[in-house]
Amino acid sequence: MGFSKRNKVSAEFSMSSLTDIIFLLLIFFMLTSSMVKVDVKLPESDSKTTAPQDLAVIIKKNGKITFNMKPTSMKMLEKRLAVAVNGQGNKQNATVTIISELGVPWEKIHEVMKVAAGLKLKAIIATQPTK
Repeated sequence: MGFSKRNKVSAEFSMSSLTDIIFLLLIFFMLTSSMVKVDVKLPESDSKTTAPQDLAVIIKKNGKITFNMKPTSMKMLEKRLAVAVNGQGNKQNATVTIISELGVPWEKIHEVMKVAAGLKLKAIIATQPTK
């Protein structure tokens, strides 16, 4: 009696090893991306239009902030912006112009933009003139 063996190839694919590899790659990229420090330069423009200077926020590299040529802190900036906008009376056209020195971290600029967004104001970043 000749019994023949049944050699049946399984068409299944094990996903467990693939998910482990993807998880390890995800952890690797998350750890290495937090170590990379990107230094972003301010954008340059050759436009002749000038930004309104009625609500000017200047951020210095040393962390000092001035609003309309008066020194302020990030905590007081929201209050001073609100007072200045209420004094103008035209909230729809009020625009906060953010002027920062080269080398200011983008987190500081983002904080000022969040303050302006909280007051429902437009915020623009002043650009450097092209050389």
